[in-house]
Amino acid sequence: MSTPSILIDIDALRVGMYIQLEIGWMNHPFPTNSFRVSSDDQIRILRELGLRQVRYVPSRSLLAMPVPAAFAADGGRGTQPAPLAEQVDADSALAELVAGGPAGLSPGGDWERLQAHSRLRYQQAAVLYAQIVGLVDKAPAQARAQVEERARRDVAELLDAENYAVHLLTQVSAQRPSRHAVNVMVLSMLLGRTLGMGAEALQRLAAAAFVHDIGKVRLPAHIAEPNAPLSPIDRSRYEDHVVQSVALAQRMGFGGEVLLAIGQHHEMADGSGFPRGLGAAQMSRAGQILALVNRYDRMCNPLHGEAACTPHEALARLFAQERERFDAITVLGAFIRMMGVYPPGSMVQLDDGRFARVLSSNSQYPLRPCVLPYTPGEDPQDALALDLSAQTERSIRRSVKLDFLPDEVLGHVLPQQHLCYFFERMPSAAAA
Repeated sequence: MSTPSILIDIDALRVGMYIQLEIGWMNHPFPTNSFRVSSDDQIRILRELGLRQVRYVPSRSLLAMPVPAAFAADGGRGTQPAPLAEQVDADSALAELVAGGPAGLSPGGDWERLQAHSRLRYQQAAVLYAQIVGLVDKAPAQARAQVEERARRDVAELLDAENYAVHLLTQVSAQRPSRHAVNVMVLSMLLGRTLGMGAEALQRLAAAAFVHDIGKVRLPAHIAEPNAPLSPIDRSRYEDHVVQSVALAQRMGFGGEVLLAIGQHHEMADGSGFPRGLGAAQMSRAGQILALVNRYDRMCNPLHGEAACTPHEALARLFAQERERFDAITVLGAFIRMMGVYPPGSMVQLDDGRFARVLSSNSQYPLRPCVLPYTPGEDPQDALALDLSAQTERSIRRSVKLDFLPDEVLGHVLPQQHLCYFFERMPSAAAA
């Protein structure tokens, strides 16, 4: 039996109302199509999506709010919802949304508001990448202009932020090439800023990172995005995507520094990379950044049938086993410091024994990220994020590898294994 619902105008939407979106995942930044509205920022995002109507479910809402006939899509004459079993006091419900209990962030807290905004920006960037793939042959100059505008806006926002948080985003509705492009762009910008790059250099780096794999449009899908090890012949064709990417970027009209960085995104400081086997002294700084970030994202979101690492495992492996492949002192060291001890997506164990996933890391509190604890028997939809930077009652005991996790925890996190990232400006420590 379906839950009674009412189609209402967007102007009637209020915090506390449970809604059902009748659009596909690719068209909105929220994890699911059905959720309880928990902040004014979510309402603003829904307006920005161009929605004029949403479906409202009174029986699952925290606030039993009558909908004026002028706001109801059926003029108030449609199916009347079943009455609430218990009327919820509006003031106490809103207080519950904001407070979220003594040791957690509510769904209406700052973390979810920032997460929703990050998801929207990520989704917009992923859609743009898909559009660029379609434009690169028929309108290359237009494609370049759109990439440069995106890079300019994101770099401006990053440089305007005294403090920022890196957010983990799961269940992003985008194809793997789009996710990889956005991940590499975001993390490259952050690393470039950490290394002191100025605005123009960061914009060129962001553009190179965004289109570094554009040459894969010239390859068959099973070679461009392989799910298993490739034969020697197919491996050679796969490696050719670097040359193809440079050629397409040149056709789009990008300058020499962007082309150089794209051409070096698989080169390694020890000369073991491709296509030219360059060493550290022959690589540009942007090329070194792109090569490292590309490798990191492929360790967390692998191709070729390889096993995925948690972000913490990836950083440990880069430092312990692959250090010679990168500028270990400057570039790799800065990347490890930037990502923090517990980068977003890592699994940790709290001091109370619970396992948790790191949701975001604040650049000013590297040892106290925001986490989502796993409690046996709890519905994941009811789980509360725990911002360790805002309270001192809980702390992290250690990082945990995936193969160490109990089966019930592993089954909970693996369906969301693909890791995506975006950044958000945060208040400075002095203002917090």
